[in-house]
Amino acid sequence: MSGSVRTRITLLYGGFFTVITVAVLLVALGLQGWVTAVALGRGGAVCQGAECDAPPVQDLQEGVRDSQRLVTLAAIAVIAVLGFAVCWWLTGRLLRPLHRITATAQRLSLSTLHERIALDGPDDELRRLADTFDAMLDRLQHAVDSQRRFVANASHELRTPLAVQRTAIEVGLADPTPERLAMIRAELLRNTLRSERLIAGLLLLAKGERGPDVRTPVDLAAVVTEVIARDRGDVPVSFPPPPGPVVVPGDEVMLAQLVTNLVQNAVRYNVPGGIVTITLTPAARLTVVNTGPLIPPDRAGELFEPFRRLDADRTAGSASAGLGLSIVAAIARSHGGAAALTPNPDGGLTVRVDLPAHPPASSSHSA
Repeated sequence: MSGSVRTRITLLYGGFFTVITVAVLLVALGLQGWVTAVALGRGGAVCQGAECDAPPVQDLQEGVRDSQRLVTLAAIAVIAVLGFAVCWWLTGRLLRPLHRITATAQRLSLSTLHERIALDGPDDELRRLADTFDAMLDRLQHAVDSQRRFVANASHELRTPLAVQRTAIEVGLADPTPERLAMIRAELLRNTLRSERLIAGLLLLAKGERGPDVRTPVDLAAVVTEVIARDRGDVPVSFPPPPGPVVVPGDEVMLAQLVTNLVQNAVRYNVPGGIVTITLTPAARLTVVNTGPLIPPDRAGELFEPFRRLDADRTAGSASAGLGLSIVAAIARSHGGAAALTPNPDGGLTVRVDLPAHPPASSSHSA
């Protein structure tokens, strides 16, 4: 039976109760008729001809009424008992999916997130509740898996420069010639800078996830102009300015870091003779398009995950820790916006960040 749980319970309970009531009353009427027939038979056998008088008839009527009361009370008792028993049984059957959901929730732990309710049956409230619970478990498992990958990748990224430094010290100091000492010094300095960038990136990612403590109006157009002037490098960057200030509520330092990461990513992963095009709409949609290597469309979304690099060019530990776009996505989310990316057919990426903008009336109060 399909339909809502309320409809099913109403039809089932009402149908069973009606059937039980009709059956019991029919039995009660039959018993009443039988008792009456027996009583009249006895009265007819005793009362014959002119000897019949009123008192025996009155006694017979009172006997019938008494028997009717007795039968009616018995019928009510039977109906009540059967009604409660049947309702208890049906409720247990109808609520069995809830017990299944509860049992699954009680069994859940970090090691059993793969379990699902997978409830079958009619498409009703209970089925939709189970499907919603399964969807929540999918998201939770994805988040836990991402966290585990993040911890493993962070540990690897932090351990690698330490291992290199230890090897350089042990091998280089075994025969400390001036040339070897200079090489060890350069290697230690390079790996120390790499560790500093990695730690700074992790701190920025954590701050971006937490979000700004205080939100103030920030002119995003001015921030983009300043970042382009500082980080454009040797790659031509096109930025047609919007007709006026584009004011968004947030933290100016974090928004500047968001734009910086986008520009640096577009410049770093470019090709010789390539370009970067940046647009900003009055609705606070920031779009950064760059030329670059071809990126598989089915793997583009991985670039928003920490430490995800798609090819060998993205593994240059001295240049990048693989956190740039992760920080962009975290800052955008913490400011009430969202980030998305799309691979270009000819290579490179199109990264779009949508942020909530102040109404035009407030645009004059830019920071």
